Amino acid sequence: MKKIQSTCNYCALDCNLDFYVEDNKIVKVIPTKGYPVNNGFSCIKGISLDKQQTIVRESTLPRLRQKDGSFKRIPWDDAYKLVADKFLELQEKYGRESVAGLGTGQLALEEFALFGHVMRNYLKANVDGNTRLCMATSVVAHKQSFGFDAPPYTLKDAELSDTIILIGANPVLAHPILWGRIKENKNKKLIVIDPRKSETAQNADYWYGIKGKTDLILLYAVANKLIEKGYIDNEYVKNYTEGFEDFKEFVKGYTLAKAAEATGISEASILELVELIHKGKRVSFWWTMGVNQGYEAVRTAQAIINLALMTGNIGKPGTGANSITGQCNAMGSRAYSNTTMLYAGGDFDNTDRRKRVAEVLGVNEDVLADKPTLPYNVIIEKIISGEIKALWIVCTNPRHSWTNNETFKEAIKKLELFVVQDIYGDTDSSKDCDIYLPAVPGIKKEGTYINTERRISAMRPVLKKSEDERSDYEIIYGIGKALGMGNLLDKWKTPRDAFNLMKECSRNMPCDMTGVSYDGLVNSNGIQWPFREGEVLTDDQRRLYEDNMYYTPSKKAKFIFEEVRENPLVATKDFPYTLNTGRGSVGQWHTQTRTREVAFVEDVSVKDAYIYINTKLAKEIDIKENEMIKVSSVNGKHSNFMVKLTDNVRYDELYAPLHYLECNNLTPSLYDSYSKEPSYKTTPINISKIKMGGI
Repeated sequence: MKKIQSTCNYCALDCNLDFYVEDNKIVKVIPTKGYPVNNGFSCIKGISLDKQQTIVRESTLPRLRQKDGSFKRIPWDDAYKLVADKFLELQEKYGRESVAGLGTGQLALEEFALFGHVMRNYLKANVDGNTRLCMATSVVAHKQSFGFDAPPYTLKDAELSDTIILIGANPVLAHPILWGRIKENKNKKLIVIDPRKSETAQNADYWYGIKGKTDLILLYAVANKLIEKGYIDNEYVKNYTEGFEDFKEFVKGYTLAKAAEATGISEASILELVELIHKGKRVSFWWTMGVNQGYEAVRTAQAIINLALMTGNIGKPGTGANSITGQCNAMGSRAYSNTTMLYAGGDFDNTDRRKRVAEVLGVNEDVLADKPTLPYNVIIEKIISGEIKALWIVCTNPRHSWTNNETFKEAIKKLELFVVQDIYGDTDSSKDCDIYLPAVPGIKKEGTYINTERRISAMRPVLKKSEDERSDYEIIYGIGKALGMGNLLDKWKTPRDAFNLMKECSRNMPCDMTGVSYDGLVNSNGIQWPFREGEVLTDDQRRLYEDNMYYTPSKKAKFIFEEVRENPLVATKDFPYTLNTGRGSVGQWHTQTRTREVAFVEDVSVKDAYIYINTKLAKEIDIKENEMIKVSSVNGKHSNFMVKLTDNVRYDELYAPLHYLECNNLTPSLYDSYSKEPSYKTTPINISKIKMGGI
């Protein structure tokens, strides 16, 4: 029996696991002891990755839809040629941007880099990822405030902080290993800001149950009061930030009274929060999707960053304005996908960066993509309008996960070619595709992931592939060859080659990883970037900005702010309630296609879509536990849900887990102005009872 250490490919913590293998079968899985992230612990999802060896496949060969709607299996080389020929035919007929792609933060760094090389560099197509659905807000906030997408913290800061403030974050369900570290911190006050009394809020010392999407007003009012009371670090602000005086003047308009009216919590509660921040010696602010998925999300994230900057709570142990990433390689896909910036950073019109990246890749500069991709929402809109004719999606399920997801169903019908590359051939998306390309799961792949704290870790194959099985990397490479890329693929033959290219692209950039060895990551503790060639690693837990130097031209962090926008979708007489969305349980993951392999998760998960309603509201309108109701949305769609009663949601708010197709049937086509991230969290709705025999 041999032991193989690899990385969990579910959430953004990237726990490491030891797989014990005999006769090409996983016998047991044990969380890696001593690994800085999880140190011998794992959630139910990671510890159950061995179940992916039992995935039942009709075939390991690609599937091609016939004219009568049936499918037939075809050889891999035939599939590569079909896809490549159709892409080239459509581009010849309709133009370069008639072809597009969608990826995911679940792809390894090397896979997304190669996808970008094939699609963005060679085909000049638009390619976005479902990082757009979860982390785009934080990316833009970091770039504007810090000068680069560089979250400052290490996970150990959760253990060192004496005041932990979670805003729109529910790590009890979404990041259970992080929650374990928070829970073990016995010397902290835990503060949760969330409209719902979430599982995390139920364990908090202080919970502020604000109205949905009023975070920004609250944060500005808190900043104003901290300034009024002199509770700021004047030396830090003076020496290491810029724009504070304008910010100070700006927030004077956000009074306690204004914030209390908007948020629904009392002035006394806001003052209490101010005092808690002031009294903390090591204050850390953490946020995730509750902030990121909103119509003014970037400014909300920056309001959190502003609080950390003005109080000097950044770059020091137990502090930080810390965005918690969603997917396992969201950080890697952000930095190395070639979608919104050049590999490892730099704008597409930056002459010096273009020269450097082209030199590393061994290509002429005109081979490189010359502009950022169209964002996810515009890609979907252009499919519906008929401008985009072919779509290749890899390792994602937008028919379920895209906001207002009926629009993706509509888009599919307009495509001349819809290619889905996935582990499963029966996802909501792959069932409707023209060509399905079956990829192996993570236990048969190699590459690297970068987690939420910038830690680079190794994914190494635990099981050998069968003769006809292909990894995502091999599939993308095969299509690249069929497209006629020729010597443009010479430096990309293996994931190791792609990693070394990306490593060299990172030289002298904020995400520099030139000191990291591909083989050296094996059986290691992972390494956080930056780690430059020649440096000696003395600590497995490193944070940024300890030297108070940022990545802006002035080397100072920026205070960025803007007047609070009026909510474009407010409750009305016809839609008097608000829908909130989020995780359902620790075991459920995204669209539940992977976790269905885990019997325990399946056994304890509700099979049909359900929704939480406040007990008082349910009583007033005579709705009972487990009754079916119709939920109608301002977007013109409706879904049926089974009712669950609770006192943990506000009277006029309902909460639905995102793991069911019915949930995003209701969410609107509304996006943050800067990140273009969908506003999943506050949708005006109405509800009605379902009569026997129909609606």
